Amino acid sequence: MSDSASSENPYGTPTTTGPEPIRSFQAQLNTLIRGLLKVPLLSGIVGKRLATLHVVGRKSGAVYDVPVAYTVHGGDLLIGTALRPWVKNLRGGAQVRLSRGRAPETFTATVFTDEQHVLELFAVIARDNKQNAKFNGIGYLPDGEPSKADIYQTWQQGGVVIALTPR
Repeated sequence: MSDSASSENPYGTPTTTGPEPIRSFQAQLNTLIRGLLKVPLLSGIVGKRLATLHVVGRKSGAVYDVPVAYTVHGGDLLIGTALRPWVKNLRGGAQVRLSRGRAPETFTATVFTDEQHVLELFAVIARDNKQNAKFNGIGYLPDGEPSKADIYQTWQQGGVVIALTPR
């Protein structure tokens, strides 16, 4: 992440103002999504690109169920998000569980915060999932490619990419 959020964007002028702010009703929306992802017939429709990440608190030991959008890339699952408090629990190669409408799977998490990885991997995510890109403040150029200036802005504002590697 950049030391100065106001520094010049080396990729030009962003097409957006950055990631969408957390909505006041996000907790209720997350509860609804988690519920829908548990229903066998609906989970296949709702969960085509959504899953529930089961994150264990590093201090509390409590399990937090976080609905996330994911992209399959290589053998990994990629999650692009802002640096939320729950992300800190994934550092250091943490083992996590992820439910995608069936029994939870175990993964090793790698959190990328550096510019190079975030720009490269968020571009992969944005190509695969336009809704996720919009939520993370990433627009598109006339040729259909994600705006590198927008991805850089997202990184400056705390955007990270989590890679989940199957165990």
